[in-house]
Amino acid sequence: MTLKEKYGNLALIAGASEGIGAAMSHYLASEGIDLVLVARRKEPLELFANLLSQKYKINTYCIVCDLTDSNATLTIKEALQGKEINLLVYNAALSYIGPFESNSMLQQQQIAYANMITPMNMLKIFGEPMLHKNKGAVIIMASLAGFQGSGFLAAYGATKAFNRVLAESIWYEWKSKGVDVIACCAGATSTPNFIKTKPEKANFFAPKVQSPEEVVDECFKKLGKQPSFISGTGNKIASFIMQRLLPRKMAITIMGDTTRKMYRL
Repeated sequence: MTLKEKYGNLALIAGASEGIGAAMSHYLASEGIDLVLVARRKEPLELFANLLSQKYKINTYCIVCDLTDSNATLTIKEALQGKEINLLVYNAALSYIGPFESNSMLQQQQIAYANMITPMNMLKIFGEPMLHKNKGAVIIMASLAGFQGSGFLAAYGATKAFNRVLAESIWYEWKSKGVDVIACCAGATSTPNFIKTKPEKANFFAPKVQSPEEVVDECFKKLGKQPSFISGTGNKIASFIMQRLLPRKMAITIMGDTTRKMYRL
């Protein structure tokens, strides 16, 4: 059964125009699924939508929206004009790399809204109709930064922990109702945002940086089979060591020391 046959013919991707969101868009478009693409910047979003429409012969719809806005979900719902979402992908995220006290309260609140409140609201608004049909899917992007305390990534790591627990919880509630939910827990991925930060390689044993396409391919293989997963063999091994073999204090220290070195803090 194809994704289109299993879930339906319209997917919404929040944070769609680059990185993992763009890879998700290409993957779903290649399956013949029409796309609602949501992002902040109008011009690159529309250019990307046109590319997908021409390459895959699908319909695309652009919604320009700031996902840090408390009314973002309702804005998107109104823009959809009654269109029914069959597959929801929440990829958007804000992060701040640096000392917690150096970030403003406003920026912390924006991180909380974009990474936690808006995806939770979208699960409610777009997930509930899936339950009525006993058919649909939700993918929420999480991160290895959310598996333990992450120094210099405090707000981001905390919100990613929220994403994973939210997705796993809803997976349990909806698994018998025909709606598949999964948290995709990625490590370092060669997205434009990651490259812009100019990270140094932490050490020889650090997991290989994955491509967005590698993360997405594994995600769709796991969708419908488990509540969450860690992408990439190297990330799986690193997480096993950090979570199962090392004392938690040591794991947190390693995470903070690694971030400090990568970003020269």
